[in-house]
Amino acid sequence: MVSTEYERRIAARFAGFDQDGNGYIDRADFNAAAKALLTEFAVPARSVTGQALYAGAEAFWQGMAGIADRDGDQRITRQEFVTGAVKRLRDSPGRFAEIARPFLHAALAVADTDADGRITVPDAVRVLRALNVPAGPAEAAAAALDTDGDGRIDERDVVPAFARYFTVPEQP
Repeated sequence: MVSTEYERRIAARFAGFDQDGNGYIDRADFNAAAKALLTEFAVPARSVTGQALYAGAEAFWQGMAGIADRDGDQRITRQEFVTGAVKRLRDSPGRFAEIARPFLHAALAVADTDADGRITVPDAVRVLRALNVPAGPAEAAAAALDTDGDGRIDERDVVPAFARYFTVPEQP
């Protein structure tokens, strides 16, 4: 059984996906996230990088829908997210990382202004802010991603951290 505290924390994660705040997650939320990132970094949607981001968003949506959209209506309700996605993913955070990887890889490419395969901590904050994360938590999360303190973040830092955040283990 999922504890009330655990369910509360995971339900808060739901809000991070529900970009438009309409109470469910759908393809439009993933497209909105991609559009917000492209706008923030002034990357054209029709560029190779922009198209990769939209493709990553679609792959992420398909993966999430496949594990959480229990009634097949192409929307993930909060309850479906809490009881469906979380139940399946908490036992396998690696699976969640693989579902998210194409989007995260492409998002990092959008924010990688010097094309060296890494982004700066301030650019990570910009990514999070574009995805509606409040300033304080965005700054704290970006700083925590810089595990070696060099001011740069890459996919090896982001993907496992993202999976851990969204598959928070239940506390005893």
